[in-house]
Amino acid sequence: MRLAYQYRLRPTKAQQRQLDAMLELCRSVYNATLATRKNAYERDGKRLSYYDTKKLLPVWKTLATDLQNVHSQVLQNVVMRVDLAYQAFFRRVKAGEEPGYPRFKGKGRYRSLTYPQYGNGVRLEGHTLTLSKIGAIRVKLHRPVEGQIKTVTLQKCGDKWHVSFSCEVEAKPLPLNANAVGVDLGLKTFAVFSDGKHIQRQRWMKRDAKDIARLQRKKERLPLHSKARHNVVRALQHAYERSTNRRRNFAHQESRKLVNAYQFMAFEDLDIQGMQSQGKTVINRNIADVAWGQFVSLVAYKAENAGRTLVLVNPRGTTQACSGCGQVVPKGLRIRVHDCPHCGLRIDRDLNAALNILARGLASLRLGARSPDVHVWE
Repeated sequence: MRLAYQYRLRPTKAQQRQLDAMLELCRSVYNATLATRKNAYERDGKRLSYYDTKKLLPVWKTLATDLQNVHSQVLQNVVMRVDLAYQAFFRRVKAGEEPGYPRFKGKGRYRSLTYPQYGNGVRLEGHTLTLSKIGAIRVKLHRPVEGQIKTVTLQKCGDKWHVSFSCEVEAKPLPLNANAVGVDLGLKTFAVFSDGKHIQRQRWMKRDAKDIARLQRKKERLPLHSKARHNVVRALQHAYERSTNRRRNFAHQESRKLVNAYQFMAFEDLDIQGMQSQGKTVINRNIADVAWGQFVSLVAYKAENAGRTLVLVNPRGTTQACSGCGQVVPKGLRIRVHDCPHCGLRIDRDLNAALNILARGLASLRLGARSPDVHVWE
């Protein structure tokens, strides 16, 4: 299986300037590739492939000699990203979703470089990352890199640089146990388990809201392109990054506890984008703050590595159905208690939903279901 290991880079000021210049060159190649494909279709009705546009790289290098300062495979990856954007566009069109045609990248909107083949232009030696065209950059290696490195990605976050190693690793199964759980994710309580346990919600945005609002007001009062405004923007980036790091750390810790404790886990297969498109601004903000998708994806990869089973079930009716007798008991969002008039079951509505999620997950395994409504990781 593939795992990514991320570390902080410590480039010198000269190396930072080189990396920033590489990002700008990659951005220009991205935009040129997109423009070439767009113009070819609009002018001649011809759809260019990844290989058609990759052949243009040597020509562009002769016209813009600065491109020779970027490793060839990094530029090929830029062309690949445009092709992937087109593939995603056509997939959305075919599925009847909002298409979202690939867009050009504005200044500062291209933030990462990928070396698709480890050893070709990039190599890790101890606490030093050696890059073609740049040289040796110090890496804060807070833990060892495990497995075989396949690809290397450098990413700029604010004024910081990070490196991610995508590695092929062997799974490390945990001892088997008989514990199974259904998990209901929510806004009031982050997660309620079918065995009665729960994870309290942490309001990450609220912690930094006042600081962010203050910096936003200060930024708007300062003139564009001024040094003072630039410093405020950096402080604002740090505030957002702080909130993001807290949320990610929380998701990592809670997902690890969950995978360690349970052999079988069932979640709802939530359409988070669809929920946000139908909700109000406050609800959308809260859905983004809890980051259910991030949490489930972390549980999924940890479960795969630990030899656990994760099932995503159809969320329809998990709150309304009675976990005791199966009868539908309609209830609005304000009603927090499930009170069944048929069998007399009276429990918290989220606990009732978690029990239904667990029952559906176990039923899908017993029946060997592999329908579009059920997704299994094991």
